[in-house]
Amino acid sequence: MKKIMLTFTALLLAAPLYAQNQDLGGPVSEGGAVETAGIDASGEDAEGGLTFTVTDESDWADLGVAIPAFATDRDVATPANTNGTAALGREVARVITANLRNNGLFKPVGPDALPQPSFAQIRAPSWATWSGRGAEMLVHGFVQARGDGRLMFGCYLYDVALKDELVREGWVVPPADWRRAAHKCSDLIYSRLTGESPFFDSRIAYIAETGPKNKRVKRLAIMDSDGANHRFLTLGSATALTPRYSPDYKRLMYLSYVDGNPRIYVYDIGTGKQTLVTQSTNPTFAPRWSPDGRYILYSMAVSGNTDIYRVPAGGGSSVRLTDTPGIDIGGSYSPDGSKIVFESDRSGSQQCYVMDANGGNQMRISFFGGRCATPEWSPRGDQIAFTRIAGDFNISVMSPAGRNLRVLTSGWQDEAPTWAPNGRIIQFFRTERNSGRTALWQVDLTGRNERRLPTPVDASDPAWGPILP
Repeated sequence: MKKIMLTFTALLLAAPLYAQNQDLGGPVSEGGAVETAGIDASGEDAEGGLTFTVTDESDWADLGVAIPAFATDRDVATPANTNGTAALGREVARVITANLRNNGLFKPVGPDALPQPSFAQIRAPSWATWSGRGAEMLVHGFVQARGDGRLMFGCYLYDVALKDELVREGWVVPPADWRRAAHKCSDLIYSRLTGESPFFDSRIAYIAETGPKNKRVKRLAIMDSDGANHRFLTLGSATALTPRYSPDYKRLMYLSYVDGNPRIYVYDIGTGKQTLVTQSTNPTFAPRWSPDGRYILYSMAVSGNTDIYRVPAGGGSSVRLTDTPGIDIGGSYSPDGSKIVFESDRSGSQQCYVMDANGGNQMRISFFGGRCATPEWSPRGDQIAFTRIAGDFNISVMSPAGRNLRVLTSGWQDEAPTWAPNGRIIQFFRTERNSGRTALWQVDLTGRNERRLPTPVDASDPAWGPILP
């Protein structure tokens, strides 16, 4: 073990330091606001779905859901689809079908295999058409072009056997955000049928990788939860790593080697401004936001010893939370902000520990053989995902007390788990043996439903943001 420092010079941030990062691309437009709208002819509000969260992780029976193309009252071209609102309605239904298919809980049938309902049938389904198709649930919807240039979407969920409406909601969006309406409809269906919190209307940050194995170019990138609307944020002249969305989606924190040293920056998505988290010349890495966005956790190496620190997100003095010899890294807050899980080699091997948010009561929780790395607390608070290293690298989960270990993947090198906003799906990146190529994958808590997330280039270091505000 390396000798611990007996003194600590606090890092001061009297005011945020705006860095001239030559690796940054242009500011990213985040689109317009999504307005919730009543869609009942009588003016009544849409019936709300269930809002509680369950923790059942057993295999669920597949539920048949029919999702025909969304109808329109007037087929007109829009910036979202020059072929018209009817074509856009079909695209919306395809997005919803893909969302529901890719989580292992439903058997959706999409618009290309179903009859097209009329606009009048959206509120009054033709039950005879659907009762013989083996679908327990029916999704109807519509697209309307408004006079102000925006689009209105309606989403209805029906129980076919009961011939009853379960839930409905509507949204008004700018044409560029039509996919958000599709994700919101998916979230409405998912929440009503499962009782769980939704996750489709969210975004993912990751590191886009190109180039040969021994000379990889790593750029900061973001995309929607299904891989659409992909955008690069950095140019690739400096290596970028470990991005993290702020809870309000206004900022993105990541590690950059833009000046030759690993340092943490906060990128303002709306303005394109870059803020250096600390003014120290020591290497800083492994950044994390607190659940309320007020603080940033990070690790810093000083004289051969690495500890975890906390600094106010708006600037101020850093506080050291760990002080044992060795390497302490990778802090992740519990959802209520009271605890932090991290990894440390203080015991002689890489293991996971939990401590109070102020650094007190540090306690090892991994005693299952092998090593424990990159832990992240579930949004539900009931589990911790981590990389288990026992020969291969695999994604695993355990309770906050270190019990009930379950290994979810069996790849050669699966690492860096990040939770979906509802805590049911885990995203990670997988490295291929020999080639070194990387890709983003997802697995649900049963470990039986894996899927690769499409990205235009190789991908690593994913970070799933919360539900969009």
